[in-house]
Amino acid sequence: MTLGFLMLLGAGPKEGYAVRWADLVPLAGLALSFGVAHLLLTLLGFRGDQVLLPVAAFLCGIGLLGQFRMGAFSGNQASLLDVLILPGGVALMLCATLLLMNGRYRLLAPPLWFWALLSVALVALLLVTGQRFRGGVYAAGYVTPTEPLKLTVVLFAAAFIAQHAKALAQWSKPIPFPPLRPLWPLLAFAAVLLGLLLVQRDLGMALILSLTLLALLAAGTGHLGYPIYGALGATLGGWALLSVFSHGQRRVETWLDPFQDPTGAGWQVLQGLSGMYAGGLWGEGFGQARPQYTPIAESDFIYAVIAEELGFAGSALVLVFFVLLIGRLDGIAARARSPFGALVATGIATVLAVQTLLNVGGVTKSIPLTGITLPFISHGGSSLITVFVGLGLALAISDGEPRAGRRQSGRKQSERRPGTGRKGSVSRGSRSKEAAVNNRTSNRSTSRGPRQPAVRKSSDRRTRD
Repeated sequence: MTLGFLMLLGAGPKEGYAVRWADLVPLAGLALSFGVAHLLLTLLGFRGDQVLLPVAAFLCGIGLLGQFRMGAFSGNQASLLDVLILPGGVALMLCATLLLMNGRYRLLAPPLWFWALLSVALVALLLVTGQRFRGGVYAAGYVTPTEPLKLTVVLFAAAFIAQHAKALAQWSKPIPFPPLRPLWPLLAFAAVLLGLLLVQRDLGMALILSLTLLALLAAGTGHLGYPIYGALGATLGGWALLSVFSHGQRRVETWLDPFQDPTGAGWQVLQGLSGMYAGGLWGEGFGQARPQYTPIAESDFIYAVIAEELGFAGSALVLVFFVLLIGRLDGIAARARSPFGALVATGIATVLAVQTLLNVGGVTKSIPLTGITLPFISHGGSSLITVFVGLGLALAISDGEPRAGRRQSGRKQSERRPGTGRKGSVSRGSRSKEAAVNNRTSNRSTSRGPRQPAVRKSSDRRTRD
């Protein structure tokens, strides 16, 4: 990562850019943030996953390289917020981990309807007070306050499904159909929330949350009928939405034939594809490519910048780290002791996986564009903050059960009687000790001589007679 920054700084004078000491601030902030986070977790006895933090540091470093290459930290374009957003996100991740570790994340489960109301309130408030820009609705300063939905919806759904898991798993027979009585509150919440998102044309967020809810239902109940019925419903719903929303129709048409409007709607896709083609296998090199020709490359199309500068090998390495990240989150879900913790970790992994697939798939023209950012890498404050808080929650879940519970179990083991391997079973050592004590007792009694049997008085009377 340091070598990449030095190569970019070395290429600056060739393009007429004077290198300054302030250009090292992003790299120093990255190193200090994750270094301090690692030291604090180690000093405070963190027992959770040790791989998530380095993986996140690598992905953030790649993102900083891409942002630096696009000039986000150069000249007068750099702002204090751009410099502090990464250290601030790491600080929030650390706070979430320290506050919720040692089993305290379970305190997030009881107020499940608070998370539901907060989710609906965020979307409704944005819909009333927001402003439209590029087909979407944004708050003041083009901030997207709906990004926290990726956490609030996961918390509500995980708590609800963990509380009603047995009832949700009871499907009717012989025709399989989900139980509507325990399911209707979740269906009502999803209908209201997704309806508000569709009104503000946030199709990408609606798709992420829909797939996450289906994944949580399947993981919490163990019934595959939920994703099957969900796929059928998504097919019918997608066809209906495309016939109503012209915004989605244009994106599908651009995806199918970007050359239909090469200087308009298809310009971004074509420039991204040409940049990735120019990168080849090993890339043009740091500072050698021209990714600035791709519109909004620092946000939606940052993956095209990586592929152009680092080639297929570099972009594939980034995907490998994403696979490693999602795999570790799935491992945390599998090792979680509580159903709520397992579902929350599954939800966070699903959100990151779907978000990565939507971004990379749209850039590579595998699926239509959705405007979803790439986690840890794309430029965007609210998205990065949400991802870091979710990662802190996953780290807290990986920390395991409270230490008091472990101490109590250790005391129970110590209270077992000595010389017993299992509870109630005598070991060989104790048996040999007891046998030795019995032998000594028998030897002492033998040395004293045989005991004379006592004569009863009744026998003496018989003899006299």
